[in-house]
Amino acid sequence: MSLLKIYSENSISHFIKKRAGETKFGEKTNFVENLDSLKDSDAKHVLLGIPEDIGVRANYGNPGTSKAWEATLGSLLNIQHNAFTNTENVILLGEIDCDKQLEQAQKISKEEIHSAEMLGELVTQIDHKVSEVVKVIIEMGKFPIIIGGGHNNSYGNLKGTSQALKNPINCINFDAHTDFRSLEHRHSGNGFSYAFEDGFLDKYFIVGLHRNYTSEKVFASIEKNSDRIKFNLFEDIAFQKRISFLEALKEAEDFCTEQDFGIELDLDAIVNMGSSAISPSGFNVTQARNFVFHFAKNINARYLHVCEGAPRAGLFPNQVGKTISYLVSDAISNS
Repeated sequence: MSLLKIYSENSISHFIKKRAGETKFGEKTNFVENLDSLKDSDAKHVLLGIPEDIGVRANYGNPGTSKAWEATLGSLLNIQHNAFTNTENVILLGEIDCDKQLEQAQKISKEEIHSAEMLGELVTQIDHKVSEVVKVIIEMGKFPIIIGGGHNNSYGNLKGTSQALKNPINCINFDAHTDFRSLEHRHSGNGFSYAFEDGFLDKYFIVGLHRNYTSEKVFASIEKNSDRIKFNLFEDIAFQKRISFLEALKEAEDFCTEQDFGIELDLDAIVNMGSSAISPSGFNVTQARNFVFHFAKNINARYLHVCEGAPRAGLFPNQVGKTISYLVSDAISNS
């Protein structure tokens, strides 16, 4: 099973729009020949794409998240290389090879009575690929920045990181949803519940949860595990003003960051952002950037995952890649 498409300078040259007197991010980023070569690089951050939307479709959602990685490359590789963007501290590794799974997914009709379960089997295959690659990156002492796909990939991120560190890890999720749904077939709505069940996720905090899209069953599950799962509500932060945005981050920080933790950011949480579940209500991009910057600088942070972006779904398609580029640059600016 092919796990990974590794990039070279030639792989990404067509994305770069060169301009006299300027040096672009893509002209100065690092590359490796294979995963083992990561150990020979002094760069800390490793960029990895997951071009898939099978997990979203398995959750009865709208396709399109498979395009977020390409959109990110088109924007990120063209930001400026300067004293503040820390390009030399980044390895552009490549992308998880999802070609076979995407091809098989295309053959599954929505009319098929077990279509969701069949898509879930393909999600499980991608889980394996993501976890194996993330595990190696973490073992090499690097910080993976994982872009694209549905939030189903949280499972692979948590599993790979946990296995590399040989202990369960915590996670802070900037999200309108818990993605802590029932343990049915694998999909974008149960990555965290599966990671929790399988022993890879210890403590879990959701920043800015939307009350309108969280079932009583999920709230009950959180209450049952209240020593390990906590949240604050978007409504309490945004307009009821029970806590400030910075206080909301502090709650997550106090709960999760005393040991190894992952950072997850779902673009669904950003108002009107092109995503698998566009919301007319949510945080703004600056708050999302604040979230990433705040937690990526923590000594116990182990990875960043930005997911659910669907460039073609938004009012302004180029904004998804540009937004993700800001989030990536905020993460690496701490180095």
